[in-house]
Amino acid sequence: MHRSILIHVFLGGLLLVCSAAFSQTRTSSARPNIILIMADDLGYSDIGCYGGEIRTPNLDKLAAGGLRFSRFYNTSRCCPTRAALLTGQYNHNAGIGEMTTDRHRPGYRGALGRDVVTIAEVLKEAGYRTAMSGKWHVSNTIEEPTPQAQLDWLNHKTDRPLFSPIDQYPLNRGFEKYFGTIWGVVDFFDPFSLVSGTEPVKQVPDGYYHTDAINDTAAKYVREFSKGKQPFFIYVAQNAPHWPLQAKPADIEKYKNTYTQGWDAIREARYAKLVQYGLIDPKKAPLSPRVKNDLSWENNPDKAWDARAMAVHAAMVDCMDQGIGRIVAALKETGELDNTLIVFLSDNGASPEDCSRYGKGFDRPGETRDGKEIVYPKDKKTMPGPQTTFASIGERWANVANTPYQYAKMESYEGGVRTPMIAYWPAGIKNKGKIAQQTGHVMDFMATFIELAGATYPAEYNGNKILPQQGRSLVTAFKGGKSGGHEYLFNEHFNARYARSREWKLVSLTKDTTWRLYRITEDETELNDLAAQYPEVVKDLQARWRQWAAENRVLPKR
Repeated sequence: MHRSILIHVFLGGLLLVCSAAFSQTRTSSARPNIILIMADDLGYSDIGCYGGEIRTPNLDKLAAGGLRFSRFYNTSRCCPTRAALLTGQYNHNAGIGEMTTDRHRPGYRGALGRDVVTIAEVLKEAGYRTAMSGKWHVSNTIEEPTPQAQLDWLNHKTDRPLFSPIDQYPLNRGFEKYFGTIWGVVDFFDPFSLVSGTEPVKQVPDGYYHTDAINDTAAKYVREFSKGKQPFFIYVAQNAPHWPLQAKPADIEKYKNTYTQGWDAIREARYAKLVQYGLIDPKKAPLSPRVKNDLSWENNPDKAWDARAMAVHAAMVDCMDQGIGRIVAALKETGELDNTLIVFLSDNGASPEDCSRYGKGFDRPGETRDGKEIVYPKDKKTMPGPQTTFASIGERWANVANTPYQYAKMESYEGGVRTPMIAYWPAGIKNKGKIAQQTGHVMDFMATFIELAGATYPAEYNGNKILPQQGRSLVTAFKGGKSGGHEYLFNEHFNARYARSREWKLVSLTKDTTWRLYRITEDETELNDLAAQYPEVVKDLQARWRQWAAENRVLPKR
């Protein structure tokens, strides 16, 4: 049964093709369909329309026909960003200040609270069809009592009916349909915690690749929903290009020689394109120094491995773009494209982690379903790409992926929190192909979608009092108007913090809580610390951050 269900989902992108004549019979609505696509650990400059050499023609077309935002923020980590995106709240208010472990404090429950609502819940009440494919990662993860039992589960040797409490599953947070993984990290060829609806998928078909399944399922939802009269909301939560570095050989082959020129050459080429495209002003955002630049590419003893690692990362992004193209094709086939808002962004900056050093355990398997050992190549002797390796691009390539910014995932510097963001809507977006300068945040999607859908944000939901929404609508930017966006923005994640005004940004690192001050309008790559010169600005932003923390369930220095 489970095999047949999954085959149906996996092949959904190839089935249920609707004719143009049928699509014209659908009753149109002034309210747009909405497709929200989030990449996982994608760097600011990875995709082509943001300066990257990775081939992303489908995203590039969306950018050319829509808007690119140059100042858009996530919350620096996967599940906190997802919590803020889904609820229109700062992530602590949504219940996920850290990860998915319940710390038994209001801002750190590790799952979406009942005093917040999801976009799906609000839009469903407003008459939208709702569905999700991909990575959930906003619920408490259930773990086995011993490390060996946990590994047996990860290695598909034992079965369990649930991966988190079922009341926290997507189907119980406003989504009618769901296919994807409840946990965060996945084996892309045979993912752990894969479910269809609420049922575990116990076997995947031969040739399964998770990125394809996510996108083809979304395309299937488009074809199904387009048969009815209601507008629809589909949340497509990619796992790519989060580690492990696993991709299809044909996609890797495209990039086999691309990264042999090394870190500096790729980074400088990306920077030049960002300037050319008008996404950055070189006077206000000079290229920051490369991280760990004591090692040159020429003297790198692991050149072959490192070039391959970034090639696999590129292949994962490339495959994701191909799948997004199939979603767009489904919208065209069904006559829905013109009145569909497609939004694309990343949950945080590229990851600097060396996941091979973690080794097996918790969410990282030790062997494949058929008993092959999974290698964690600390010594860089085993090449990344196949199912039998768990590896990541590491700090230096992450720095390249986040060009031109400093630092990466987890940190509150721009390399951790600034995301590419594309908005495409043929019927509704003016100034197509332009750069939107409005300062935006992932919590803004709730307010944006409510405005477009004519929905109402509830004061109560299912008997629970709901926190007021905190995001701001982006519709003014879509219509070609000028809006300054947020006057102040704040962040905290494992003690990495920032307070950002229109002119200034006060920021600290996870392991160094010293506040540093940057005139962010003139120093977007955060190179010149002005804290000593402007103590009154530091004092003001510190006070604002503390007030924000007190009002938003933030407990720094826990």
